[in-house]
Amino acid sequence: MMISRRLSTVHNLSLTVFDLFQINSRLKSTFAFHSGLMSSRESDRWRFFHQILGFSGVNSKFGSLSSASSSGTSQSHSEDESPAFYFGSNERSNDFRRASTIDDEARVVALLKEILAYQDTNMSNWIIESKVKVLCAAYSYLLKPHKEGFLKVLACEYAIDHNAVRKAAEQMAQLQEKENLSKQFIKLEERLKNSLTAQYSWLFMHVGRLERGVKFLVDLRTDVLDLISQMDPFDPALVPVQRLNTTLRELLSMWFSVGFLAVERVTWKSSCEMLQKISEYEAVHPVRSWTDLKRRVGLYRRCFVYTHNSMPDEPIVVLHIALCDEISSSMAGIVAAASRLSVDTSISEIGLPGVQQETEDPALVKAAVFYSITSTQQGLKATQELQAEFPQVSQFSTLSPIPGFRSWLNDKLKAVDKGENEVLSSEEDSEMQHILGKTWPTELQRLLKSNAWLENPDLVSFLKEPLMRMCARYLYLEKHRGAALNGVANFHLKNGAVMWRINWHADLSPRGLGNSCGIMVNYRQVLSRGHRG
Repeated sequence: MMISRRLSTVHNLSLTVFDLFQINSRLKSTFAFHSGLMSSRESDRWRFFHQILGFSGVNSKFGSLSSASSSGTSQSHSEDESPAFYFGSNERSNDFRRASTIDDEARVVALLKEILAYQDTNMSNWIIESKVKVLCAAYSYLLKPHKEGFLKVLACEYAIDHNAVRKAAEQMAQLQEKENLSKQFIKLEERLKNSLTAQYSWLFMHVGRLERGVKFLVDLRTDVLDLISQMDPFDPALVPVQRLNTTLRELLSMWFSVGFLAVERVTWKSSCEMLQKISEYEAVHPVRSWTDLKRRVGLYRRCFVYTHNSMPDEPIVVLHIALCDEISSSMAGIVAAASRLSVDTSISEIGLPGVQQETEDPALVKAAVFYSITSTQQGLKATQELQAEFPQVSQFSTLSPIPGFRSWLNDKLKAVDKGENEVLSSEEDSEMQHILGKTWPTELQRLLKSNAWLENPDLVSFLKEPLMRMCARYLYLEKHRGAALNGVANFHLKNGAVMWRINWHADLSPRGLGNSCGIMVNYRQVLSRGHRG
């Protein structure tokens, strides 16, 4: 009896302990705003938003589970309760139970077949969704190879039933033209429309009705994207799996449209759980300490989160804004602005130091700088919040990194060795040879890679003009399929922003230097030209 109880406890623990998924890290696509040097964990967090908006450029693993000890919580269920399900990979949970087998995969496939057989029947939704819940739990139990087998079956055997489509089309064709408005015709038309919908779409709608069912579908699409990235181009299952991915993408895009997102301001008085998530999710400019976090949600700063009612405790988007007296040209400028505005210097005339203020003076705020943004569309919604609070603010700008510039520049430097010098003018070439020697392209690549170029004041001074010029070219002239090559630039420009200013030595952190030699750019949003929804 004791052994049975222990096994039951372990079983329930393994099925109910999960870690709330994390999303807000570096972006790595057209939607991506702050891509660059990403750890696997960081890119995993952004996979979620890429999935719901249709970007599939990130293909790292998605480990979203933690053990009971790491979450600090556990739940117990009586033996007669249906096991709760969790989402995502179950790799870490294998410490609690045996690994899945091919027989387990077969049982999950059999359950799938049983559930889909209820389509077009009068079976109670309660019964269907009870079985769907078990299916979700069973799928989450499977290891990656068995999940892939299940997904291929789902994609290939439960997509559109072409025989049903053909039959419905033939029946409609047999009707006379005068019967086009008859009840029979309308019924056949409805049957044809339903037959053109993949069978698994019906399943997904039932999954979406479950508690945390939407999150399950998000994680399911993660698995689908991973599968697609690993499949052979000649695998006959590839096209059906891609079609499955499209169906999930369209469904999630509809559920996660901006109209279904709620915006909430985060302050130091917000819950500890929310503040901790803000700290963990911020990988653009990592939070170094609680003091740093307090400053980011404190005076002359704004932090907004966007949530969805299906996951109310999870910030889907985190947006950081600095309220300044002018548009900042660097991260140091953002910090300096907050410090400057927070100090009352009126008594400095008599030789006394400034006094730290505990409240904001709205009259001092002239500009809002979005320094960690994920979407201009959502950003504009936060703009409306700021305009209501600070109606005198008319300058809205980002301070954006330029991921990919240094890599692009390295390619241009390699071309110089082949006689294709697009980097320097003839006069600059002579000056560079004087500083670094005739092999300056190779030497400069080495210095840029190690960031050692910053230790040479003459080189730093000389490089400012050519690097700023090349950066402007990279952002403004370099194209890919008619759009800006740089994903961040393309995203902002297509959403109505204008490239306003390129800033030298704006971010000298290792990430900033690795992305773009420390250069950043301001994109200004002119509200009359952007979207106000």
